[in-house]
Order: sequence, then C-alpha cells, then structure tokens
Amino acid sequence: MKPIESKSSEQTFALGEAMGKKISKGISIALKGELGAGKTTFVQGLAKGLGISKNYYITSPTFTIINEYPAGSLTLCHLDLYRLGSADELEYIGFDDLIDNDHIIVVEWPGILNDISFKFDIEINFEFDEQYNRIISVFTSGQLGSNLIGKLSL
Repeated sequence: MKPIESKSSEQTFALGEAMGKKISKGISIALKGELGAGKTTFVQGLAKGLGISKNYYITSPTFTIINEYPAGSLTLCHLDLYRLGSADELEYIGFDDLIDNDHIIVVEWPGILNDISFKFDIEINFEFDEQYNRIISVFTSGQLGSNLIGKLSL
C-alpha cells in the first residue's frame, strides 16, 4: 500500500475512524513514530470507528501502560510500552491475556515485543515530511491484517 499523506490531525483521525469501522474481531496493530506524529490521534479515530462512547476520553497510556475501552463485544486495549524495561515485564501487565479474538491491541512504542517475537497483524509508521505533513505507511502481516486493509478504500 502506498504511503498516505495526512495534512492535518483531522485526516489522521479519519484514517483511524475508517479502520475502526471495518474491525469485527480481535486484531493487533503496532504504531511507530516519534512524539507528536499522530499515533494517539489515530487511536482516537479508531475508537470512534469502533463505536466507543464519547464518555471515554482516549489518551496515550504513557504512565498507565494500558488503557482499555469497551467497544461492543470487543475491547480496545491501547498500550504504550515506552516505559517497560524488558519483555519480562509484559507478564506483569497481563499482555498474554489480551491476545484473543475479543481484544483489539494497539501498541505505541512496540519495540520490546520484538524480544518475544510477537507478530502484529498491521504495522503503521508515522513520519513527517519537510512541510510537517504526516506520512503514514501501513504494512500487513498475515491474512487478518491484509483483509482489513483490503476493506479500506485508501
């Protein structure tokens, strides 16, 4: 899939929303990019697309590590693994309990999961170009991720 240029936070939000509307079962999504690149904005859109109540304010779980939001029969699990020191700490946060068809796992700073060879269904990279537009690149791994991205008209 060719990279997407997002000229505003509204466009980044809309991409997340469009993806959220197509999710019907558990999936794992890695979000990579520097601070301020749009990762949390994307998750806010994803939450809206999943139908998560406006009563929930979607924030980055920088200090809480995991924020969970009910999305009908599914649960959106938004993780920020920046503060973890090793893959061993994944056990303490209950990461293994999230891997099933009922949880949508979205991970900011997913690098530590390389240590346990965790494979994401979708990886999204956020970068800036010279004009500070976001360049969003989407990669899939496996059928589940490919099917979801195939449903989007991007």
